[in-house]
Amino acid sequence: MSGLKGVDVHVINPLLDDRWNELVDRHPCASAFHRRGWLQALARAYNYEPLALTTTPVNEPLRNGVVFCWVSSWITGRRLVSLPFADHCDPLLGQLDEMGAFVDWLQAECERREYRYAELRPRMQNALPGVQPYQSYWLHDLDLSPTIERLFVKLHKDSIQRKIRRAEKERVACDTGRSAQHLDEFYRLLLKTKRRHRLFPQSRAWFQSLLDGLGDQIEIRLAKRDHIAVAAMLILREGSSVIYKYGCSDEKYHQLGGMPFLFWRLIEESKAAGATAIDLGRSDLDQRGLITFKDRFGTSRKPLHYYRCGDANRSQRANPLKTRVMRQLIPLLPDLALTAGGRWLYRHMG
Repeated sequence: MSGLKGVDVHVINPLLDDRWNELVDRHPCASAFHRRGWLQALARAYNYEPLALTTTPVNEPLRNGVVFCWVSSWITGRRLVSLPFADHCDPLLGQLDEMGAFVDWLQAECERREYRYAELRPRMQNALPGVQPYQSYWLHDLDLSPTIERLFVKLHKDSIQRKIRRAEKERVACDTGRSAQHLDEFYRLLLKTKRRHRLFPQSRAWFQSLLDGLGDQIEIRLAKRDHIAVAAMLILREGSSVIYKYGCSDEKYHQLGGMPFLFWRLIEESKAAGATAIDLGRSDLDQRGLITFKDRFGTSRKPLHYYRCGDANRSQRANPLKTRVMRQLIPLLPDLALTAGGRWLYRHMG
């Protein structure tokens, strides 16, 4: 397929084309979200179809690539997303000026096929020529280059340091793994947390697909006291970086400090293993509680902008996960109905 300005844009299948793996292995902007395991999980759990754009001719090593998933829904429309459920996904470019050819191709493709939009979620700023951000977040990162002593000092004394010491005093332990039991405990706590926040949970099949696809790049970390899991997190690893992706807890045991304890153990172990940073993910600009919580670990934050090609004159559709009726209904639903609702709704969200 051809883009504008005489530059050819080719569409490849990153699940079948081994050149994609080679590009991800060597590109400095690649993250766990670019990995084939994440793409396979999206295909298995939600039937999204991955594709990647490149200006590299067939049978040559990839010089660049921008990965997407096709999402087709009668609720949210037909669109391209890079990437569903990923906080960010940088275009893997050889040179910054290559992005213009991809933007031109996306604009033309959205018009030709009547897609609502093509969405990109780059960490890099000013990466999309001629396209304005449509939504912004904070992205939180923790630099692990200071000494472990200095990292502890940077933690908020009352909200974090005190709770870590409380957890240690209460003999809370960290249990790390990828077994079915780890997933069961994690998902039990996730249901409690989503219900508490009046949100539908992702399907258990989504997390199982991630565990199956990402291997030792993913792990579940449980905070346990007396063999009872009181808090949990799911993290991803890519090179020298760690991504905190999901966290959950049992409100009944919050006084034990399970979540601050898990974060501190993650910091200690990541630092010892040679990691240089922990990515604590995005926060909505109005999520003051979440922003404050992440700030208290000594993180820095920078703007994260999402961009859309092709939808300048198209109306936005309401997010069915955030309607008032849904939020009022969620606490009343039994677990089976809650998980069924989440399985159905997330298929349409991307």
